[in-house]
Amino acid sequence: MKRSGLMAVVAATVLVFSLRQDVGAAPPANSAETYKQLNLFGEVFERVRAEYVDEVSDDTLVESAINGMLTSLDPHSNYLNTKNFNDMKVQTRGEFGGLGIEVSMESGLVKVVSPIDETPAARAGLKPGDLITHLDGDPVQGMTLPEAVEKMRGLIGSEIKLTIRREGKDPFDVKLTRATIKIQSVRSHLEGDTIGYIRITSFNEQTDVGLNNAMKNLKQQAGNKLAGVVLDLRNNPGGLLDQAVAVSDAFLDKGEIVSTRGRRSEDAQRYNARPGDIASGLPVAVLINGGSASASEIVAGALQDHHRAILLGTKSFGKGSVQTIIPLPGHGAMRLTTARYYTPSGRSIQAKGIDPDIVVEAAKIEKEKGEKAATATDLKKEDSGDGPPEQTSVDPSIMGTPADYQLARAVDMLRGVAMFNGRVVN
Repeated sequence: MKRSGLMAVVAATVLVFSLRQDVGAAPPANSAETYKQLNLFGEVFERVRAEYVDEVSDDTLVESAINGMLTSLDPHSNYLNTKNFNDMKVQTRGEFGGLGIEVSMESGLVKVVSPIDETPAARAGLKPGDLITHLDGDPVQGMTLPEAVEKMRGLIGSEIKLTIRREGKDPFDVKLTRATIKIQSVRSHLEGDTIGYIRITSFNEQTDVGLNNAMKNLKQQAGNKLAGVVLDLRNNPGGLLDQAVAVSDAFLDKGEIVSTRGRRSEDAQRYNARPGDIASGLPVAVLINGGSASASEIVAGALQDHHRAILLGTKSFGKGSVQTIIPLPGHGAMRLTTARYYTPSGRSIQAKGIDPDIVVEAAKIEKEKGEKAATATDLKKEDSGDGPPEQTSVDPSIMGTPADYQLARAVDMLRGVAMFNGRVVN
């Protein structure tokens, strides 16, 4: 299913473009009081122009005022000048320059939602939940999220130093070399001979096409003996709403996928599945973790509520708001939170996240010396029980490899289900 549109992937948000040119609203109940407040703004503006120690351009003052108004609402609303608006539209095409890191804002610091596979951020070992406190020695505190993102971008091949605060560790510096980030949002391979593995790293314009191609290739590689599918949404920060709907629809024959509800009841929207299951009813396991946000949570929530898939891993990020991109002709655009989304059962996961059906903490499978059998070794090297120890994020370098403990558990479960259903697996 294809639903095309002008949409953009930005830091763990579900985004939709508004084609409205008018951004007016009903007048407030007390217009006189509103005009009094606007007069206050005008007075402050004139005082700053005339008396601030350094001369500041009118454009800078107005942009800062608008951005301050929007960012005070929530961390995801902000003003995009013409350059930032164009940069955002470039991201939609799945290729951009930078570090390969999806971020949000928390307590005035830049929070890593997820490093993108095979990018400088992933290779440097950045993890979901890391807090960036300084950029090239400059404190992040006081910057807006767009300002911090702009500072992290730069010429291809240039370096930047990030100061990282990670739970349980002293702050440390990481040097990254900027690169062209090309996102291949869907990757796939066979686990054994009969279990398909599909990883979606983000939801961009080509995700639904990539998913269909991946399933076609897996069925061919398995000789039409596919016994189950693992859909890996770990460390996936989200992206395009229409693509999340398309991916959910690919595995569902009918029913609601997601609904969005805004300030006005008439603006509510509901997205429903169409007949046709890309996996032909095969059992599906979905892997999620704390880096699974926004569009990833739409897919996970829809498949969980319809009992179409079993979710394994750890609780997801909890990003359930929709940002509308409203173009401002001649002045860029504004990103405004206009709705929250709800899973088919009516759950809002904003700030709550989605709980997996089976909790499987992140761990790494290693072979001990002299042993033929593999064991689960905690990434933190702290084992406090018989099972895999608690770990909030998975090392991107092992995702989808034989060392991936969460994937191994998903594959084991699917093989068990297939055997129960009378399928031959290996």
